[in-house]
Amino acid sequence: MELAELGRRVHATAHLTGEFLLRSGQTTTEYFDKYRFEADPVLLDEVTAAMVPLIPEGTEVLAGLEMGGIPVVTALGRHTGLPCAFVRKEAKPYGTCRLAEGAETKGRRVTIVEDVVTTGGQIVLSTNELRALGATITDALCVINRNATTPDPLTEAGLTLHALLTPEHLIPRT
Repeated sequence: MELAELGRRVHATAHLTGEFLLRSGQTTTEYFDKYRFEADPVLLDEVTAAMVPLIPEGTEVLAGLEMGGIPVVTALGRHTGLPCAFVRKEAKPYGTCRLAEGAETKGRRVTIVEDVVTTGGQIVLSTNELRALGATITDALCVINRNATTPDPLTEAGLTLHALLTPEHLIPRT
């Protein structure tokens, strides 16, 4: 499917207007409710199929961030055969007490997977924690980058962002 058409479909499915507070603390009048496209199995499959060529060569593990990155990374893993890790916002204090569940990240080249990026704050936090646990991380992959360019916090953290869709793709159907 053509990227412009995919962007229109994601926009039609997930775009909301109103007043919304983002995780970054910013407020916006436009919001992409990622759960709407993530809950549509056909659309999620098409989105993740289009993301496969964006995965950096040498990636050994795809690491999806809680919570929206989990369905994306799971579907992406199905398309690539790459193992997946599910990264919590903080390690749970019981059971395995792990920050990342699923595939082992220590000593492996990991690509972070997120759904929607505004400032990249959670990507930076999770990347720093996974790096401290021995993962090698230089890249992040997202469905939607709300910005025309990579947010500064990601660049400052030494990350390259690979976005499937940017504002230019998210144009309503006419």
